[in-house]
Amino acid sequence: MTVRKRFIAGAVCPGCGEQDKLVVYLQEGEAETRECVACGFTEKMGSDEMKTELPTRVAPAVSVDPGVKPLRLVANPVSKG
Repeated sequence: MTVRKRFIAGAVCPGCGEQDKLVVYLQEGEAETRECVACGFTEKMGSDEMKTELPTRVAPAVSVDPGVKPLRLVANPVSKG
């Protein structure tokens, strides 16, 4: 069986920092692998290192006090002149 390698456009290698040098391929019975053709860096995409959640800039959910009521905005009445 031949392995079909595909380049990832615009991807930067985490090993050497070169752009457009990463290929992705799938070998039978293994996880998807990415490999740098410049430096030889390889990484299995289904490995445990990849499963950790990345930190985000989204604020965590905030609990709201049930005794607090929302503010109600009322339109300013038009004065007759």
